[in-house]
Amino acid sequence: MFAYPIAVDGATSRVLQSGFKGPSLILVHGLGSRADRWRRNLDPLAEAGWRVFAIDLPGHGFAVKGRSFDYSARGYARFLRGFVDQLREEKVALVGTSFGSLVVSTFAVEDPHRVRALVVAGAIGLMPMGEARRHKTIGWLSDMSRDGLRNRLRLGVVDKSLITDELVEEDFRINNSPGAAEAFTALARYYATTIDDDATCDPLSKLNAAYPTLLLWGEHDASVAPAIGAAAHSRLPGSRFVTVPGTGHLPYFEKPDLVNRMLIEFLN
Repeated sequence: MFAYPIAVDGATSRVLQSGFKGPSLILVHGLGSRADRWRRNLDPLAEAGWRVFAIDLPGHGFAVKGRSFDYSARGYARFLRGFVDQLREEKVALVGTSFGSLVVSTFAVEDPHRVRALVVAGAIGLMPMGEARRHKTIGWLSDMSRDGLRNRLRLGVVDKSLITDELVEEDFRINNSPGAAEAFTALARYYATTIDDDATCDPLSKLNAAYPTLLLWGEHDASVAPAIGAAAHSRLPGSRFVTVPGTGHLPYFEKPDLVNRMLIEFLN
């Protein structure tokens, strides 16, 4: 695995890459997270024959922050489209987790001919969240304290030992870096206004299984209930729905070996 900076339509970011050959696979993180959450997935997926990329979404990680970016599903999909253009491949496979699922599924709705396969994990944005759930997220977007970050990370996993002081401190430093507050304020505004209008389950269903789709859920996801994934599965022709035992909202982080095997089986 190696890292490098990129620029997409003037927005700078960081890419982690593993592998030089094979079809491209892009991993997209969730809200308040970053590309290196996938560090235990990149190399195994590359060893299975994929050219794997994890990118920092604008407003996150080492990507551009501040007020200038369009922090909506369509804004992020445009950013992802620009990155895919740079790969110069006809089709790519996409994996998104949490808010990243809304990003990749929006791209998959707008550019179905460019999608080889779609995976969403603990997906935000397949179905409308409703006011209560949206305001809960708005609340934590304004709290990037160490205690707030630690509590949210612990909520995302069953194995609390994974949430180390180093991980919390790294999240704190990055999510309080220059421009981060403005980015999270813009994301909170999006959650308060139009995010539910951008739900992707219905437009995905109208594509009539244009590409293989996997809905992957932590068995004990306390953030996005597995029942939401099951409901979306029932409305998406040809989709698969699987749960990862003993995991919460971050199954790829909590049990990477098991999730890697699931992804490789599906993608191959």
